[in-house]
Amino acid sequence: MSAEHINLTEAEWTVMECLWKKSPLPSREITEQLEKSAGWTRSTTNTLLARLEGKGAISTVTKGRSKSYSAVLRREDAAMHETEDFLDRVYHGSLSMMVSSLTKKQALPKSEIDKLYAMLKDLEGGNSDG
Repeated sequence: MSAEHINLTEAEWTVMECLWKKSPLPSREITEQLEKSAGWTRSTTNTLLARLEGKGAISTVTKGRSKSYSAVLRREDAAMHETEDFLDRVYHGSLSMMVSSLTKKQALPKSEIDKLYAMLKDLEGGNSDG
C-alpha cells in the first residue's frame, strides 16, 4: 500500500498531527503531548505508534533505549485520500452534489464564492493546480 492510500483512524490522526508539526520526535515527547491533549496513557500512545509504523505512515529510529518517530505520510496526501474517500462514499464521487448539500445548510460568504469561481475558472482553462 502506498503512503498516499493509508487509512487513518481518528486516534491515528491525533498522533500524526504531532508528527506533522515536528519530526522526528522522541517517543517520550509524543507521549507527554498526547497525555496532555488527549488524556492518553503511554501504553495507548505506544500502541498507536506501532500501528502507524505497521501501516507505513511513520518511521522509527532507535538509539540505545530511546526511539524517535518521523512522519512518512504527508499531511496533504492523507487529507486528499480522506477527502476522496468521503466524496466517493457519501456523494458517489459527485463534487457538485457535495457543494450543493453544503450550501443548502449555510450561506457562503462572498469571499468563499469568489474562491470557488476562481477555482472553476482555472479548471475551465485547463489549469488543475487550483
